[in-house]
Amino acid sequence: MKKNVLIVDDSLYMRTVIKDALESAGFHVVGQAANGEEAIDLAFELQPDIITLDNILPDMIGTDILKVYSGEGLLSKVIMISAVGQESVIHEGLSLGAKAYIVKPFTSEQLLHEINKL
Repeated sequence: MKKNVLIVDDSLYMRTVIKDALESAGFHVVGQAANGEEAIDLAFELQPDIITLDNILPDMIGTDILKVYSGEGLLSKVIMISAVGQESVIHEGLSLGAKAYIVKPFTSEQLLHEINKL
């Protein structure tokens, strides 16, 4: 069964890279968000199986979005993808419910490896 994915990243280029990698592997991208407000609205509207979540967005940080997701009982599995690779930030993301944390730049293989582990 195809998994539905929501991609959250403020960079159109990065959203396209992630979308192309996922669709080529048989995933169905149901939505894309460029900021935190869209990330929250679309997550609850679309109820995707998986969300790829950038940590630095124009209006919010990903860890704050994770707090909203868990506080509201969203069941989607979240993989954080960010250029921020500090151990403390990675630990915070994972402790707030992210299933994986991928540091940019990354390969399609890394992304698919983490998603397929879910």
